[in-house]
Amino acid sequence: DYQQKVRDEYAEVRERHKGRQSTKRQLNIDDARNNATILDWDSYTPVKPSFLGTKVLNEFPLEEIAEFIDWSPFFHTWELAGSYPKILDDEIVGVHAKDLFKDAQAMLKKIIDEKWLTARAVFGFYPANSRTDDVVIYDDESRTKETTVLHHLRQQNIKPPGRKNYCLSDNVAPENSGVNDYVGAFAVTAGIGIEEHVTRFEAEHDDYQSIMVKALADRLAEAFAECLHQRVRKDYWGYAADELLDNDELIKEGYKGIRPAPGYPACPDHTEKATLFSLLNATKEVGIELTTSFAMYPTAAVSGWYFAHPKANYFNVGKLKKDQVEDYAERKGESVDYVERWLAPSLAYDPDDN
Repeated sequence: DYQQKVRDEYAEVRERHKGRQSTKRQLNIDDARNNATILDWDSYTPVKPSFLGTKVLNEFPLEEIAEFIDWSPFFHTWELAGSYPKILDDEIVGVHAKDLFKDAQAMLKKIIDEKWLTARAVFGFYPANSRTDDVVIYDDESRTKETTVLHHLRQQNIKPPGRKNYCLSDNVAPENSGVNDYVGAFAVTAGIGIEEHVTRFEAEHDDYQSIMVKALADRLAEAFAECLHQRVRKDYWGYAADELLDNDELIKEGYKGIRPAPGYPACPDHTEKATLFSLLNATKEVGIELTTSFAMYPTAAVSGWYFAHPKANYFNVGKLKKDQVEDYAERKGESVDYVERWLAPSLAYDPDDN
């Protein structure tokens, strides 16, 4: 009958999905750790940041942030494929893209001139060392009292010879190395005050302007993250004081160090945002809140970690075997079920089969 046919089709889909999740191409976590990136800590001395602890930037100038906007994702919001500025001359969508860009520039001018939005940031630097796949943050330079542990995940996919199984903790000097290292954290928003304008446009049934102001706030938040990271590299942390990069090079991530965000490929666990926000006291300091699903509000916000090592790079953790998930849950002090729920897209197995 029809119901049986539907059940059979769903069963087939589940089996296909299980096949894609196969752990045959995965290493055990111990083997993955044995293939970790080992950096030369004897010949590299981490740069000490200009301050330790947190710093708040209130009402950061929007005109300065605007110079760092990456416009390509703006067009993607409107479902226009292409990269800026080439998209403006595209044979198919060029005319539409030009009109959209003109409207965006007009609204951006209003946002800046009339102070529709407020940009705020909180960021900080902390004494730190790695402990296997975790990063331990210390109270002060004596490094005797641990205050926070950042939990990270390691790639488990089988690599070609010479390729390593990355984990973000590899970028921080191990606790037994005798090397004093540091990590940074940040949370920025350009969305303070947006509700008033969204509500106004919605009351006028002006969906176009409502989407436009949200899209521009998102672009400004990302631009603020880029702008602040440049200041961190050149001044606040100062490990790349002589950096000279234009906006295109910044967009292509041609800088030293990285700023991975919890919930993204290098650290796919959204729940680590709670650790980040607690460390920065982000809600109290700049008014960014975490929802129960660990999304940020206002949505025009970006948060993440700073790693300074010149060999640090972005990567995708990929699929995780159960042995790492169990190990990770134990390190976090959470149940395996809880961790599996938040890491569901990253699992190389079906939790219901175990």
